[in-house]
Amino acid sequence: MNHRYALLLTALLVSGCAHHTGHRTETVLPVSRAWVDGRQVEYVTTDISDAAMAKAMGVNYVPRLRQAIGAPQSVLERVYKFSADEQISIFQSAPRPVGALNTDSAYSPLWRLVLVTWRAPHAARVLKSEEELLAAEDAGQVQLELTDIVVNCPVTKAVGGEGLTGVR
Repeated sequence: MNHRYALLLTALLVSGCAHHTGHRTETVLPVSRAWVDGRQVEYVTTDISDAAMAKAMGVNYVPRLRQAIGAPQSVLERVYKFSADEQISIFQSAPRPVGALNTDSAYSPLWRLVLVTWRAPHAARVLKSEEELLAAEDAGQVQLELTDIVVNCPVTKAVGGEGLTGVR
């Protein structure tokens, strides 16, 4: 019985913090899409460790994010960005499902940027997963360049599926 009261008290405290001002406010951010294992997800970009990219994207410049590179038990995943914007990016993972019931323990919203360049741009095609991308690299079709750029891009919704509370 005490466990039930503790859960109720916790829920009330969290609810009270979320609505402390008595009204809800909303922030609208640009949404981007990425491929993850053959499916598309939507995400927002809020922070990046590269000053020029932060300025171009209109997001927070956070040089400290670079400190996550090489840290023991790093939380960084890889995001594959195509150098000529031939297609949307590819993420290593995404929450499954999106939200509080996520079971993908590998997912992290912190990404180390890998630049992807087609060796023969006329032969470019859409790649929909890290597996397809790495196969293209093995076949000599793309070149991958690991950068020191770290980006904070939380996944907010699976396209055509579940999303975080309040995502429209």
